[in-house]
Amino acid sequence: MKTVEQTWHDTSLPAEQRIAALMEEMTLEEKAGQLGSFWIRPEDENQDGESNVAPMADTFAGGPSFETAIKDGLGHITRAFGTVPLTPAEGRERLVELQEQVIAANRLGIPAIAHEECLTGFTTLGATCYPASIAWGATFNPDLIGSMAQRIGADMLKMGVHQGLSPVLDVTRDYRWGRVEETMGEDPHLVGELAVAYVRGLQDSGVHATLKHFAGYAASQAGRNHAPVSMGPRALEDTVFPPFERAVREAGVKSVMNSYADVDGEAPAGSHRLLTEVLRGRWGFNGTVVADYWSVSFLHSMHEVAEDEDAAGLLSLEAGMDVELPETTAFANLARAVRSGALDQEVLDTAVRRVLAQKLQMGLLDPDWNPRKAWLGEDVELDSADNRAHARKMAEESIILLRNEQILPLRNPARLAVIGPSASQPRTHLGCYSFTNHVYSRFAEQQDYGVPMVSILEALKQEPALAGSQIEYARGVDFTDLDDSGIDEAVEAARNAEVAVVTVGDLAGLFGRGTSGEGCDVVDLSLPGRQGELVEAVLATGTPTVLVMVTGRPYSLGKFADRTAAIIQCFMPGVEGGPALAGVLTGDVNPSGKLPVQIPNHVGGQPGTYLASKLAWHTEGVTNLDPRPLYPFGYGSSYTGFEISELELSEKEIATDGTIQISATVANTGARGGAEVVQLYLGDAVSQVVRPRRWLAGFAKVQLEAGESKRVAFTVHADRTSFTGLSGKRIVEPGKFTALVGSSSEDLAAREDFWITGKVREVAEGRVMDTPVSMS
Repeated sequence: MKTVEQTWHDTSLPAEQRIAALMEEMTLEEKAGQLGSFWIRPEDENQDGESNVAPMADTFAGGPSFETAIKDGLGHITRAFGTVPLTPAEGRERLVELQEQVIAANRLGIPAIAHEECLTGFTTLGATCYPASIAWGATFNPDLIGSMAQRIGADMLKMGVHQGLSPVLDVTRDYRWGRVEETMGEDPHLVGELAVAYVRGLQDSGVHATLKHFAGYAASQAGRNHAPVSMGPRALEDTVFPPFERAVREAGVKSVMNSYADVDGEAPAGSHRLLTEVLRGRWGFNGTVVADYWSVSFLHSMHEVAEDEDAAGLLSLEAGMDVELPETTAFANLARAVRSGALDQEVLDTAVRRVLAQKLQMGLLDPDWNPRKAWLGEDVELDSADNRAHARKMAEESIILLRNEQILPLRNPARLAVIGPSASQPRTHLGCYSFTNHVYSRFAEQQDYGVPMVSILEALKQEPALAGSQIEYARGVDFTDLDDSGIDEAVEAARNAEVAVVTVGDLAGLFGRGTSGEGCDVVDLSLPGRQGELVEAVLATGTPTVLVMVTGRPYSLGKFADRTAAIIQCFMPGVEGGPALAGVLTGDVNPSGKLPVQIPNHVGGQPGTYLASKLAWHTEGVTNLDPRPLYPFGYGSSYTGFEISELELSEKEIATDGTIQISATVANTGARGGAEVVQLYLGDAVSQVVRPRRWLAGFAKVQLEAGESKRVAFTVHADRTSFTGLSGKRIVEPGKFTALVGSSSEDLAAREDFWITGKVREVAEGRVMDTPVSMS
């Protein structure tokens, strides 16, 4: 006869039986312990809001000690690596010691889940930092993103980390929002495709992914972080939910994190509708829901829907929350609540079973598990040559050529002026959640980035194509400092040059310590600081000017574009960004990136994305304001030419549950090899609710040699035309539709109509959400 402990340790038994045996053994306090977490933060973080790496971290100082927090067990260890600079060996040893303390302190010896941020790479000192998420969107290449995630996960796993707090699936709605750089763009299909690839890649490595932020976070009023979201159920269902649903259904994601912002007055951390009815009831999610940091407490202190911390904890747990992060605050008295009758024990037990199931999947409940099993030798390489090569490829494929008046590639000008703050500061290549910008910049010297990086300026100096050029650098201005005394030097450098390369944009930070990133929101889309004046001054010299944007969001370029010789848009390209940009400027790399967000013509008129109805687009005679972009969603040029033609539909009519194949030929008409993103959009002629003019239904990145052509075929199910009708139900409506194929949302030379016939069909849960693509 097996003991209870032998039963839950027996790996040959079904998971449910093992968990049931363990639950039978646990006290209420031990169960509640599995729903909590602990974050060992530096002392200055507890006292100085300027050093926060999470919102209002200083507000929650002075909690229980680690020893007190772990006495009945612990659900999660929070950010053992990504809080202070530690070498890989130091970080790994620290986590091992924490786990050993957790195991020793609780009667049953249950380890904790160790989680870490991993949006642009494993957030720890010395790890490869890949491009920001907005740059993933610019690649339009899910395979690249999946391969990156697998590498990130493999590095995390060998360091003892079990769960990554990524990816961000918020669909961009307002470019002023500071966290645009963390999104993959403004289209739910693009975000969904990349999300599925990232989740599969990370989880195939053995690390659990965490979707965030569920839901509506990116649509905050005026683009302000944590601001309320004024959004109806139709926009939620048709624009915000799809990437999350796909990651749950198609990729089997293991964890989901809630959004901070309230949606039409409903705070997601306390929303039974979102966390239980939608996520679990409709989509079949069976993993854990973890709280964004302190969001459970915010139900009391910020949203004011709970009278105190304990009430906030009960509200969130009953809504479907499983684990409070980053520390146990509102969940501290759950056992007492069960004993007093304020909390149904089954609600507590349900959450505990989910956490234990996750730990069992990770092997943490196996009898031979110990934290030193992950120790794979004395040294661990987190910035390998293979990682670097992949980071370079991602950077290269994400760079977007917006304009080129036959000046690029640069042809060894005798005198080249390189101007602007981005040229000499490699930190501009990195996102807010890179370790360098998120943590290390608060501890290190200005020129120490924690990982080797080459600036744009240094990379240009190393380019063989510019070996004969005299390169002069002038910074001109800073990112935010209003001192413009350096503009005169920049102007002089430009006047003395044959070509000027002006690099401007963002330096990511947190809560106002940068121009982009969490809490770094803007009032309009003017270039930060005095960078606009710098661009104007250089353009006024008459020297042919290449404008290089290194940013986390799109900025208005309408007043500059026509006077530039070329424009390159680069979205925070990661540690290999300098060489990648130099390669594009000199022609070693043929740019193939496409815009995952639009480039605005003017600084205001926000929010507004390409998913616009006719009234939201240009309407002459109705308003004097023209919201159309300078460069549309999906746009990006090349050093070769492409032509998309011969659009063909397999059918002219399909049923409301039918399928149509839409194919076209893409040809490289230029003199060198390159890649084109063939984009399929659909438009609905008449529908019962107002719909976007068109929406992305499929895409394929096609590599072609000079003179080569390929046939691209999209298989489109009628579900891809579905929407939330007047009844609130998802429907496919019969009628006339247009298939449009081209190179951006506005460059669509190939178009054909087809009809969906029959009666209106109500679409059941589990609809077709992908568009398979084949090439020949």
